[in-house]
Amino acid sequence: MSIDFSEEMEAPLITTGRTPLDTGEGNLRPQTLRDYTGQEKAKSNLKVYIEAAQRRGEPLDHVLLYGPPGLGKTTLAGVIANEMGVNLRVTSGPAIEKTGDLAALLTNLSEGDILFIDEIHRLNRVVEELLYPAMEDYAIDIIIGKGPSANSIRLDLPKFTLIGATTRAGQLSSPLRDRFGVSLRLELYQPQELQKIVLRSAALLGTEIDPQGALEIASRSRGTPRLANRMLRRVRDFALVYHDGIIDREAANDALNRLGGDHLGLDETDRRMLRSIIVNYGGGPVGLETLAATIGEEAVTLEDVYEPYLMQIGFLTRTPRGRCVTQLAYDHLGIAHSAAEDGQLSIE
Repeated sequence: MSIDFSEEMEAPLITTGRTPLDTGEGNLRPQTLRDYTGQEKAKSNLKVYIEAAQRRGEPLDHVLLYGPPGLGKTTLAGVIANEMGVNLRVTSGPAIEKTGDLAALLTNLSEGDILFIDEIHRLNRVVEELLYPAMEDYAIDIIIGKGPSANSIRLDLPKFTLIGATTRAGQLSSPLRDRFGVSLRLELYQPQELQKIVLRSAALLGTEIDPQGALEIASRSRGTPRLANRMLRRVRDFALVYHDGIIDREAANDALNRLGGDHLGLDETDRRMLRSIIVNYGGGPVGLETLAATIGEEAVTLEDVYEPYLMQIGFLTRTPRGRCVTQLAYDHLGIAHSAAEDGQLSIE
């Protein structure tokens, strides 16, 4: 089984998107459900679905994985393939530009194979419609020729499993979403879960680390395994140069402070986002597009990368009228309500 994990454009360290800093990330990915840490509800249900499919001698039903980026959707697809003992073919929604591209992928599958489509919400609508009969009937209709002489040919496909992953489940069309028999939401991780992941990754990297050092990295990783592993690699570098290669709490704290995050994992964009709501909009509510324009970030970046974590730690709330900052955010930033109301602050 071969899995192709492509890398994306360079990005800051504090981001949940995949970056060149994650080179070799595949070596840290768990291969079985037993090794996969966290997401207990999703895992327990998956175990049942996988065992039932194996007992029936059938492919697993189509699976939709959704949630914030960096939580392990691609990794979980690989785990499912390993548990089912089948091949995994990996692609992404933007890479499938024409119906012919999808037809080529589907006709090259073997019986029981898994086709994983990342960012499935970005599929072209014409391509998406070709998926409907493939998912339901294991067949696709191809038009040969043009005009009056055009003919429709139905191609039978091997029975396969489609695993779709998305960070924006709301953008999936109802016909596509309804064709997934299994829908699993992945949640942000707790620090204790990320601590286990960091300890496991450090062992695979041959890095000496103690539990407190792992917890320090975990607590600053925004609930995201991808970011935790990335930070571990960077902390390992600082520990090797300044702390004899051993990562304890002091070494982790020193390295992470140099990297620019605070003790909760908030970076400069988080702080500017919160301060902007406080300074310019009296703590909110403020619309997402307005906030994005104010701090010079893309609205989709704020919504997908920054908001989920800020909401999880209770710094931000969503209302029908817009985003609001909570008292916890005021306290974390050291801002008094009176100072904000008197206009004595700046965003910087």
